[in-house]
Amino acid sequence: MDEFTEMRKRMVDTQIITRGIRDRRVIEAMRKVPRHLFVDRSLWDEAYDDHPLPIDNDQTISQPYMVALMTEALELKGDEKTLEIGTGSGYQTAILAELSDTVYTIERIAPLLDKAKAVLSELGYDNIFFKAYDGTLGWEEFAPYDAIIVTAGAPRIPPPLMDQLKEGGRLVIPVGGKYSQELIKLVKRKGSFKETNLGGCRFVDLIGIHGWKE
Repeated sequence: MDEFTEMRKRMVDTQIITRGIRDRRVIEAMRKVPRHLFVDRSLWDEAYDDHPLPIDNDQTISQPYMVALMTEALELKGDEKTLEIGTGSGYQTAILAELSDTVYTIERIAPLLDKAKAVLSELGYDNIFFKAYDGTLGWEEFAPYDAIIVTAGAPRIPPPLMDQLKEGGRLVIPVGGKYSQELIKLVKRKGSFKETNLGGCRFVDLIGIHGWKE
């Protein structure tokens, strides 16, 4: 077992399972995906620590527990078409690709998207489609989606994402002010939405037509 495999195992044992994450598929994906490859080499020693880390363009890679919590809330079984808003480093994308049939991921910052695409390609993922675009508009061409995850804080839930969610689909998004949000899960049932609050969180701003202004 190499150093990073051991670090991943410790991360899952101490940060993920102990905080109540129970989905075995999520746990196994987080044991597998090499988080250190999604951050700068100078941060590899911190890659499996219990906090977010900076990436390029003033963005962040989320705390491992938050990745696990949001992913578990999507209730992925393996046959889903999943939409991710905010590719960022590509780490969350890799977790989704392990657990979904197909992942569609949108990032408004093209250099970030290119970097994530290179890492994900190097790791052998071939079920991910990428787009440099305003994520608050979703990706209508491939809608509806079984699951939608938004990895940036929004002032409100963008209507296009609600529209692009399949019947029975799950949407997970941080909603609130610029400095703190609540993690909201929506489940679409007969055209209406059941809302669950999963607790407080803090994310970078979701920029776009239906988000914050740049």
